[in-house]
Amino acid sequence: MKSLKLVAVAAALVALASSSAMATFSGQVWIPSTDVKGFKEVNVSIDNYARVSNASDALANYYDVGVTAGILPLEKFKMEVGVDYLTDNVPGSAASKNPAYFNVKGGVPEDAFFAGMPAVAAGMYSMNSASQALSANVAYGLIAKTFPVVGRLSVGGYNGAESVLGVNQNTGLLLSWDRAMSEISENLWMAVDYQSGNNFLGATSVGASWAFSKQVSLLVGANFYNKIATGGKTTITTQLDINF
Repeated sequence: MKSLKLVAVAAALVALASSSAMATFSGQVWIPSTDVKGFKEVNVSIDNYARVSNASDALANYYDVGVTAGILPLEKFKMEVGVDYLTDNVPGSAASKNPAYFNVKGGVPEDAFFAGMPAVAAGMYSMNSASQALSANVAYGLIAKTFPVVGRLSVGGYNGAESVLGVNQNTGLLLSWDRAMSEISENLWMAVDYQSGNNFLGATSVGASWAFSKQVSLLVGANFYNKIATGGKTTITTQLDINF
């Protein structure tokens, strides 16, 4: 879960000439999770996405520095807000000219109101107030449940701006598995997630995170995009997280 390593991304993405992107949030490797920051909890993330190819259709590398903070003093309902500085470091590109993105999420943790209750979360990300051409304005909802031995399974869906994600490509599924690998080390966490859609968000991602302390962790993973024309070639991601 991204509370161990971050949250993101969960992650930012540059796509095509518009360099559309998403901002970090409490999440898995790529997609959001049902984790939400508690009151006064603050996360600073430094995420890099490097293409494994320099071919013309690989699309740009991109870099994101984000801050996410919990804002509600409640135990059974939490809310976080975040802002990211995202750039592809390409002079004159839309991403470099309008690098600020915003996100928000609210959620209820597992077992909040009765034993066996799944976690529930909903939010929005990829909101760029300076450029409508970059604002995917993705709204999403998720439910998640942790099972013994298996780990946590999450399922949900998303809907974003058709003008940015593409006609008939602006909705899709969110799926993930994650687990603390305590039989190996209490510091190790692994995840696989999937976002459907032939848009710049669609991808299957895998990653592993190592917690150096309660405050600092590093995730290393890979993102395999559903369609090269919109998502580009595979990226290797590193996500450094510092929690306060």
